[in-house]
Amino acid sequence: MQENLVSKTAFKPLWLEENMMSDNILNCKGICKSFGGVHALQNVDLSVKRGEVHCLAGENGSGKSTIIKAISGFQRQDSGTIEIDGKIYKNLTPSAAINAGVQVIYQDLSIFPNLTVQENLAINTVVARRKKLYSRREQKVIAEAALKTLNLDLPLDVRVEKLPVATKQLIAIARALNAEAKLLILDEPTTALTRKEVDRLFEIIFDLKKRGITVLFVSHKLDEMFEISDSITIMRSGSNVHSCPMNELTEKDFIHYMTGRDFEEVDKLDKKRIRTDQSPALEVESLCGPGFQDITFSVLPGEILGITGQLGSGRSELCDALFGINKTTGGVIKRDSSPVTVKSVQDAMKHGIALVPEDRLSEGLFLPVSIMENITIVNYRKLSKYGYLKREVLERESSKWVKDIHVATSDHTLPVQTLSGGNQQKVGLAKWMSTLPKVLILNGPTVGVDIGAKYDIYQLLRDLASTGVAIVVASDDIAEVIKLCDRAVVMRGGHMTGVLEGEELNAENLARAAM
Repeated sequence: MQENLVSKTAFKPLWLEENMMSDNILNCKGICKSFGGVHALQNVDLSVKRGEVHCLAGENGSGKSTIIKAISGFQRQDSGTIEIDGKIYKNLTPSAAINAGVQVIYQDLSIFPNLTVQENLAINTVVARRKKLYSRREQKVIAEAALKTLNLDLPLDVRVEKLPVATKQLIAIARALNAEAKLLILDEPTTALTRKEVDRLFEIIFDLKKRGITVLFVSHKLDEMFEISDSITIMRSGSNVHSCPMNELTEKDFIHYMTGRDFEEVDKLDKKRIRTDQSPALEVESLCGPGFQDITFSVLPGEILGITGQLGSGRSELCDALFGINKTTGGVIKRDSSPVTVKSVQDAMKHGIALVPEDRLSEGLFLPVSIMENITIVNYRKLSKYGYLKREVLERESSKWVKDIHVATSDHTLPVQTLSGGNQQKVGLAKWMSTLPKVLILNGPTVGVDIGAKYDIYQLLRDLASTGVAIVVASDDIAEVIKLCDRAVVMRGGHMTGVLEGEELNAENLARAAM
């Protein structure tokens, strides 16, 4: 009886011995989809070879999510055909896609946090077999078979909500493989992972490839795409604009195809702009607080200082403390060589310190509120006259910033939630740049931001630094820190492990200091 419950495809999927006529496991031809007159997909072709890692890239709104939903049967296309493993589907349903071997792991992982590891691993099989009752023994056999697909050793009786994100992701992948996945679609799988966890995920993906399982890897992270993918399809404005083997694509070409724009190579500003004879704009001496201990550094006017480290390193907690969100328990903060007290956001703003938070959706912006109000809200006192605010004053101020930092909108009275992630981040930047800070702190300035908006933000920060503003960039993106910053403070476990600059500021040294 147990043999019937255990997936026989744990190590060698049966389909590898069958249906090998075609090189492609997926062929999408002429896929079109519209929503209320808006063309989400326009004649999209997508071919994925069997047993490869194929990257699907594109900015927000390019159509990536819609084509994934079509392939998985959750969004029926208006026209065109989808061929999976040699069978053509015009009206693909979710159950038909699963039966064809398609499994999608979205960013939210589709994991039930209130259920145990065993229950999460077994639930797909339970639903698929439509049995009303399943014994815990039967669940255990299914769960153990799922763990075996990735050689995982996890306690089956632990609630998933108690596990780290990386482990939840492995559970989702194991569950998909136990459902006899032939095509595994990973939607932005590295968003919440540390570099070490990303490396572990990539090892698993390479192993899946060896076993003949195809992976469609959806991402906007340039370095990861080049590291993991055999081939790539780039989408823009609902169309596929380019497909090729990954080794035939340069970074410059990739950015051009994805954005339709050409960017000049982003180089660091000339360090000669920084006058070393002037007082630091910000100094931190032996600073302690929740999540960090004994932090010491300084930032000169016009300098861009990086603070980097993995999740849990303390960089976010440090940023919050410098802006008065978290209380410090020891040490000194100085502005222009004078000690200052920063016990609140109001204190920080009074001393010319501003913070663009990492989570723009819950901390940085009021999503239902207009672009205009989001930009001007921290300046109401300055913009008011005798306690009254005039709409034309707010419109003039917000229009200036929308124009200056190139927010893509035709109407600044629209809710900020109508903007793409990159343009939302620009609004968050404008909000705090409008206070004319002397020190601007940014935590994860390009998290979830398209490549085009990322380069725009880099240029904005360079332009701001050239005016003498001291900038602190907290980021776990090593490539970003190297490309953008003059120096970098590295943190691990709440402590500083080094300060790197010049030729020492490279990927190898940053990774070594952070791990």
